Amino acid sequence: MFFIPAYVTQNFIIGVTPYLPILMRGLGYRAATVGIYLAIADGMGILGPFLFGRLTDRSGKYKGYIVFAYLLTAVVALPLVLLVHPVISALLVAVLAIGYKSAIPLTEAITTINLGEKGNYGKIRVSGSISFVFFMLFLHWAPVLPPNTPINIALWMCITTVLAVVVVIVIPSKITTRRSPQMPHAETSAGGPLRTAPENTGIAKKPIWTPVLIVGLVSIALNRLAMTPAYTFFPIFLVEDMHWNAVGLTLALGAIAEIPFMYFSDRFIRRFGAMPILAFTSLMVAVRLGVYALFPFKPGILVAQLLNCFTYGLFHPAAIAFITDSVPPEKRSFGMGLYLSVGCGIPALLANSIGGFIVDHAGYRALFGLFTIPAVLGAAVYVVFRLAEASTMRRKSA
Repeated sequence: MFFIPAYVTQNFIIGVTPYLPILMRGLGYRAATVGIYLAIADGMGILGPFLFGRLTDRSGKYKGYIVFAYLLTAVVALPLVLLVHPVISALLVAVLAIGYKSAIPLTEAITTINLGEKGNYGKIRVSGSISFVFFMLFLHWAPVLPPNTPINIALWMCITTVLAVVVVIVIPSKITTRRSPQMPHAETSAGGPLRTAPENTGIAKKPIWTPVLIVGLVSIALNRLAMTPAYTFFPIFLVEDMHWNAVGLTLALGAIAEIPFMYFSDRFIRRFGAMPILAFTSLMVAVRLGVYALFPFKPGILVAQLLNCFTYGLFHPAAIAFITDSVPPEKRSFGMGLYLSVGCGIPALLANSIGGFIVDHAGYRALFGLFTIPAVLGAAVYVVFRLAEASTMRRKSA
């Protein structure tokens, strides 16, 4: 239960990050430039989790690194608004991203370690979704510091990260410390039909780089590559293209839709397996992007936001379960870093690098339409793997 407040405050920070493109546009940067800055943030989202994950895996002590990561974001938020220069902005965006993007996988890692074999990650994580909803609605109708100016957005980044630091500090150190680098790791049934982990025999370790892990990461990466425009460019699309100042309201609607699926995700994962769910959610990403592209008016946008129940409400717990089942506790920070960097960071970097140019030259509908392609490929990767696996088994039995 100590981790519920951590997820609540973490999602306050996540609730501010969709306003980062609006902040950068408010500083006078064009869409293509904003895309480059977002790509820099995603690039640091690759480097940061790997660096922090390696340090925490070695020490087994999570609290100090999580606090330090959050403080990085808090320290640079206001200078990002006050020191407007292309090079300085790039450096500050990089540091800001290293901060909050590194804290997230560390929180995921220590949470899954403490939950162990019988823990239900979805029931813990849903507290973050609920807090995200309330915070986005609060920002939408904020009586003070409405997030419609760069300085107000920066102030909310400072406030939420400092609050997250306070919460992490009060968590007992015995909970945020891995007791032994060789501790037995708990297996779960998260992988479903594709589970390949050997039986736990005390200190026995399983290899990390298995074909299943590689295929799973590729599927996750294609899924997130496709979904990136619906996260990073959606706020600008809503404000500039649709002339609808409802960023907080629409994001809150998406989070509300994800809550029941997040809460009961453990049942779906145990019934169908993590990787089949990941493939299914990739198809739902294609559907969601198609709705944005084909029905760019308010009812269509609201329907697309409801599909967040699949594209995040089921996707994220399945991805966490997949990594948990594939990586032992002594490498868990590394595993979560893989998920957020290779699975999410690199795809987001690529998508943001080209997304701004697509918007400048072809518009938002073309952006959403083109990115349905990697979503379909994400599902196809799983299908091809399953067919190849079945073919191999038939040859062995023949």
